[in-house]
Amino acid sequence: MATDIPQVRAGENAALKRWLPLLGVAIIVIYCLAPFYWMVVSAFRRPSDQFSNKLIPAPFSMQNFKDVFSGDNGFGRGLLNSLIVAGSVTILTLIIGMVAAYTLARLDFKFKNVVLAIIITTSMFPGISLVVPLLKLFVNIHWINTYQAMIVPSLSFALPLAVWNLTAFFRQMPQELEQAAMVDGCTPAQAFRKVIIPLAAPGVFTTAIITFIAAWNEFLIALSMTNKKSIQTANVIVSQFTGTTGRDQPFGSQMAAGVVVTIPLVIAVLLFQRRIVAGLTAGGVK
Repeated sequence: MATDIPQVRAGENAALKRWLPLLGVAIIVIYCLAPFYWMVVSAFRRPSDQFSNKLIPAPFSMQNFKDVFSGDNGFGRGLLNSLIVAGSVTILTLIIGMVAAYTLARLDFKFKNVVLAIIITTSMFPGISLVVPLLKLFVNIHWINTYQAMIVPSLSFALPLAVWNLTAFFRQMPQELEQAAMVDGCTPAQAFRKVIIPLAAPGVFTTAIITFIAAWNEFLIALSMTNKKSIQTANVIVSQFTGTTGRDQPFGSQMAAGVVVTIPLVIAVLLFQRRIVAGLTAGGVK
């Protein structure tokens, strides 16, 4: 009988060790998804029930989504502006970032590590500290209420991460790949374009997704550099949303707009999560 007690305790400890990590993961997932779930639930409530505390909306209503795209909200135009800005930032970041990262990965010169440190350090400056000087500069060169006033500052935050990530990825690729391509008649530029970039697709794809999400969610620069609804991004328009009449409480409509803005990013991450993880881990493996 006495010998059975240690075995029972050992079984209980093994079960605890097995289920405790799963419980921790479940708590983290619930903590992260609870705000999004409440946003979705609030979006599907009737405007008259927008302050209800029920976990499931009853009855379901699409009125908030209709209000988002009706009236003079400008939300549809804001989505287009967000797509233009985020797409432009992503494309420019990849073009400039790949060239810079490949150069840093392949060329040996003095203070290369210092250059890399400076690049990543520039991304640590808080965005609010750049708003005032950028605003004054853009006023002087007449960039206020233009796409470039939102794209160029976003590049300053996206490029350091892209260069750092892609440099680590290019470093783990053997130089013999380019050498073999040049033996076959390729120029260095052709070897980079035809051999290295296709092989670096996981890292490039991961960088593109991360950059697009960051640019899509950017708010401070877009709010500071625009005051015309026709050029504002969706995030700014949602923050200034006043409902369909300008007098009603916009809580439900704002939740619906938040769902519309967030759903594309969630779908993209779910569809390409394997590529994202592969790109994030591949650069750290020799």
